[in-house]
Amino acid sequence: MTKPRIVFVHGIDGYGASAWPVQHRLAGRYDALFLKRSGFDAVEPPVATDFAGDARIVIDALADGGHVVAHAQGAIATMMAAVERPDLVRSLVLLEPALLSLTAELPATTAYREHLAPLFARSASLTDTAFSAEFRRLTASMNGPGGRPGAFAAGTARPRTVPAESAARIAARVHLQAPQWDAPVHIVPGVPTLVVTGGWEPLYEEIAAYLAATGARHEVTRGGHRPQDSEAGAALIEEFIGGVEAGG
Repeated sequence: MTKPRIVFVHGIDGYGASAWPVQHRLAGRYDALFLKRSGFDAVEPPVATDFAGDARIVIDALADGGHVVAHAQGAIATMMAAVERPDLVRSLVLLEPALLSLTAELPATTAYREHLAPLFARSASLTDTAFSAEFRRLTASMNGPGGRPGAFAAGTARPRTVPAESAARIAARVHLQAPQWDAPVHIVPGVPTLVVTGGWEPLYEEIAAYLAATGARHEVTRGGHRPQDSEAGAALIEEFIGGVEAGG
């Protein structure tokens, strides 16, 4: 009997299987595929963000259909893929989704964009190292007490094995990322959707509330920006997909 497929789509803080340490345990029950988006590779050089190309990677990985679990920026390609091929998507799990295009006019998203837009405007004049350092400084300064992007609340997360890469390579990848608010994202009607947030950053709570208003289920954990690494967040993912598989 063929196992149901789950496609995992990473954010910016890791890729492939290393971005999903707790979800490895699902491989016994599911056909789990841990993707690498465009420019995320240990050998090939980083490349600029390709929203459409990333969506095609997700669609190709779905093959005859399955569930998609996406973190942060990975939710962009996931939503684009689901809009193009909703027939292939049995369910969506979006973890702190960076779907800023959907909430462009709302206050937390507007503040985030105004905070970062000047950096992207002068991107061409900056080195990789300078851009990456400023990007991390600016995103850290937006945070509430729960942590920073890529971090998680104390005591809730598990250690991850991140691919060993040079600081220069990581900085180059960050510098090549397109602004998330430029992504052509739309709502996917009729697909069972779970949104999980860490309850620490207004931006992600605003996006989650928007998705909940369109029919998604929204759950808040204390897993910071990576709720999938906490036991509560991992359990939510498994329970939701299991329920969809059972017809619930």
